[in-house]
Amino acid sequence: VQLVESGGGLVQPGGSLRLSCAASGFTFRSYAMGWFRQPPGKEREFVASINWSGSVRAHAGSVKGRFTISRNNDRNTVYLQMNSLQPEDTAIYYCAVGRDYRSAPSREYDFDYWGQGTQVTVSS
Repeated sequence: VQLVESGGGLVQPGGSLRLSCAASGFTFRSYAMGWFRQPPGKEREFVASINWSGSVRAHAGSVKGRFTISRNNDRNTVYLQMNSLQPEDTAIYYCAVGRDYRSAPSREYDFDYWGQGTQVTVSS
């Protein structure tokens, strides 16, 4: 299993970024996917998840209305569109493979494989 995140970088408050996670080594369309983040000096936290078909999605309260998770099963890629970014969104963002394809889980325990992460920094 290989997960490669991209799209991170430095953005000003109020700006947008789109993260991508390219997956390989497994049947992508058969698994839920998720995004987590780890702010500096803090624990890793749930951001968003999506079931195998995209019909079920979950977003953390702190990002709801600003971030949107999506996936393209033909391209084996999951995305995180991030709008209205704020300094508190600064973190390393990780994508992960979920164990239950039907749901959109939110616990780290429900994910088996993780990418290396991509840095997102929101600062003026």
